[in-house]
Amino acid sequence: LGAGFFWAALWAQIRLTDELPHKWEGKNVVVTGVVPEMPQFSQDSVRFRFDVERVLTPDAGVPARIQLSWYRDNRREGAALPHIVAGERWQLTVRLKRPHGNANPHVPDYEAKLLERNVRATGYVRAGESNRRLEIPENHPAYFFERERDEIRSHFQHYLADYPYAGVLIALVVGDQRAIPSEQWEIFTQTGTSHLMAISGSHITLLAGMVFFLTYRAWRRTSLALWLPARKFALVCGLIVAIGYALLAGFAVPVRRALFMMAIIVAAFWKNQHVHTLSVLGWVLLLVVVLDPWSVIAPGFWLSFAAVALICLVVSGRVGRSGAVISWVRIQWAITLGLFPLLLILFQQVSLISPVANAVAIPVITFLIVPLVLLATIPGLEFLLLIAHPVLQVTMVVLQWLGELPLATWQQQMPPLWTVVAATAGVIWLLLPGGPGLGVSAGFPARWLGILAGAPLFLVSPEKPAEGALWLTVLDVGQGLSVVAQTRNHTLLYDTGPGYGENDSGKYVILPFLRGEGIQALDMMIVSHVDSDHSGGALSVLKKLKTDVLLTSIEDGHPIRRAIPDNRYCLAGNSWWWNGVHFEILHPDKPDTSAALMRKRKTNESSCVLKITASHGSVLLPGDIGQVTEAELLRRYVRDSLASSVLVVPHHGSRSSSSEEFVRRVDPDYAIFTVGYRSRFGHPHEKVVNLYREQGSQSYRSDYDGAILLHFSRAGITVNTWRALNRRFWYDKWPVAGKED
Repeated sequence: LGAGFFWAALWAQIRLTDELPHKWEGKNVVVTGVVPEMPQFSQDSVRFRFDVERVLTPDAGVPARIQLSWYRDNRREGAALPHIVAGERWQLTVRLKRPHGNANPHVPDYEAKLLERNVRATGYVRAGESNRRLEIPENHPAYFFERERDEIRSHFQHYLADYPYAGVLIALVVGDQRAIPSEQWEIFTQTGTSHLMAISGSHITLLAGMVFFLTYRAWRRTSLALWLPARKFALVCGLIVAIGYALLAGFAVPVRRALFMMAIIVAAFWKNQHVHTLSVLGWVLLLVVVLDPWSVIAPGFWLSFAAVALICLVVSGRVGRSGAVISWVRIQWAITLGLFPLLLILFQQVSLISPVANAVAIPVITFLIVPLVLLATIPGLEFLLLIAHPVLQVTMVVLQWLGELPLATWQQQMPPLWTVVAATAGVIWLLLPGGPGLGVSAGFPARWLGILAGAPLFLVSPEKPAEGALWLTVLDVGQGLSVVAQTRNHTLLYDTGPGYGENDSGKYVILPFLRGEGIQALDMMIVSHVDSDHSGGALSVLKKLKTDVLLTSIEDGHPIRRAIPDNRYCLAGNSWWWNGVHFEILHPDKPDTSAALMRKRKTNESSCVLKITASHGSVLLPGDIGQVTEAELLRRYVRDSLASSVLVVPHHGSRSSSSEEFVRRVDPDYAIFTVGYRSRFGHPHEKVVNLYREQGSQSYRSDYDGAILLHFSRAGITVNTWRALNRRFWYDKWPVAGKED
């Protein structure tokens, strides 16, 4: 244990010392280096990792591995994205920033993911003539396999240009999961079949088994079998092909696990020794974490090893033999039940239809589609893709139907760690070896006690606010706004953060947070105004979460309003009580009912202004109003109507908002700035920050503090920040204002 701790600490120290100095953030730097992996293309950009070899800008410091985005130059008509291939050497002018991601409860840690991948800075390529491909090819073996992956992907994309499931077939061959559209990923998630899209042990074992069978049959017919037994020759051939396929697939954690297990088993068979599967799994586990301590950050690490351990548990140590169908049912039952605690703590949701869906998908994808697409990588056999795709299409229709069944997916709050440990022990006890039947009474006694150990996983309910209390969470959504307000029996969502195509805050921040908190429905959603940094995630939330009422200043006919039957304009004077907490709309005083009026009056000034008053404090949510609307509010309301304990600063701290009179009248104890890290708009403005400081307000920033969690209760107002509660050594240390790094 001590050796493991210090080994991981050494790796951490090595990676964290390779950093981008604060003073070089956002500045032009010219670098040369190699593209080490297959780039990812979208409609308007290409994203790729870059291994820096030289820094041409004098005195600039740049980490050895960075992640870049190269955007299409929309200022030039007909401008195309550059064609980038793994293994190429480039000279680029880049602007970089230190690793940073949104920090929220129940949301994956993007900064940890970057550390796992050893990416120590992110940024983009600046347009200019200095960006050029250098005529020096890189022939490193690792780049060779990445080029092959890229070539296969391009070939498949060209051959299947108009086919809806081309991305799935690409993922099954080269492991490019980002080629699968998000709506298709949802089908796999709902049915518990997403593991089939990761090139795992089943794929590698299938390919190695096919090679073993063919070479065994061919070798034993030759006289060479007298010199080297056919079984040993076939085992080596299968292992060599498995190694090649693993490199072609990107060598992810599940692939490493399967390959290392296969290598140990082949070595044992070569020496005519017996092996114990669980012992092999333990040694492989040790080997994986020694070679890469950061693999434990990936969910695939835990799911992959846990699934294999469960299979070993149910197939070993049993008396008698079961039929193939019974064995298959037992394995599916064990994996579904055994991964339940792990899936709940990782994702807060589990597919209940998974055993049925896997019974359909595993045979079709593993034994039919995967062999066809692998053979299609051979020149001249591309036509096999036209056989594989219709089969996949029918399979996807069946999976989609299963995923839409009632109660296909179980969702609940994030369970406490002790309940997960107890449930895991209960699952192991429940699955202990028994007789050849399926009954829990056979074999080890009292296995039903495992069910009791798992009960707290579902019975422990999340804590709720008391009557008259308010819990407010200002989520970290970057340059945007999203606030969740909870009373004892009600939940309100104010704004839904920014949207960037498929990657909107509703899908990747708000829904995971609400699910982790055990919130299954919204009593009300307020979308303050139409700007995308406040409304970008609304459709994703409305699609997935039952919402009773929508209040908004958005005009009639907008897709957000059409997505919910009960949609209303937010108007001054609207008020209601929930569990002793008062909610009141202060602005606008009349609706802007057309897009033309909205253009005439800036959408920011039409923001819904909400005040929430609990027994022990109040909060003002003004959206993006500017000083014009602030002046209206000051004229319309007496002093006490605007005074608030907490203020979410208008328009992210822009200098066009937060007039001196408005700040004086609100007089907040706490001022919260919701801003993106290194905002291109310069938010918050230094003058505005100083204004609140002079007023005596304690300031918080979502880019530095992450989500801000406020509890209004009898004890007063308790303020916590997620980065302080969830401290990690890889989180950045912010430089003191006015000082050089």
